[in-house]
Amino acid sequence: MPDRDKTTVITREWMSKAENDLKTAAHTLKLGADCPTDTVCFHAQQCVEKYLKAALVVLETPLPRIHDIEALIDLMPKHVRVSLTVEQQRRLTEYATVMRYPGPYEPVTLSEAKEAVKLARRVRREVRTLLEDRPLF
Repeated sequence: MPDRDKTTVITREWMSKAENDLKTAAHTLKLGADCPTDTVCFHAQQCVEKYLKAALVVLETPLPRIHDIEALIDLMPKHVRVSLTVEQQRRLTEYATVMRYPGPYEPVTLSEAKEAVKLARRVRREVRTLLEDRPLF
């Protein structure tokens, strides 16, 4: 059995980092028309990724060094997976892997950036609910 104290510390570290990404994304949205939407989406993706990794720590699943939201969700047991569609999972992954760098893609709209933050908040809520049910917390 893993050391509960160590698991708790690591889980809380992942969640703290995820919270920082969510704060950054939400605060940056306040810039309105001047908002760097790709940056907002990157931080929304990072929030989702880190909350998923926090859940995987609690579930005693080895953490791969990847940014692929779909692959991270696939590592979770079906009964505790977050409710993102495959399309949403893939789009979030693109924010960290494709749109983070210069390249040929359509600019991210402010509306899309707001939606990415909504998805991050939903994953946050769902993972926190999952973790509340664990004797660890």
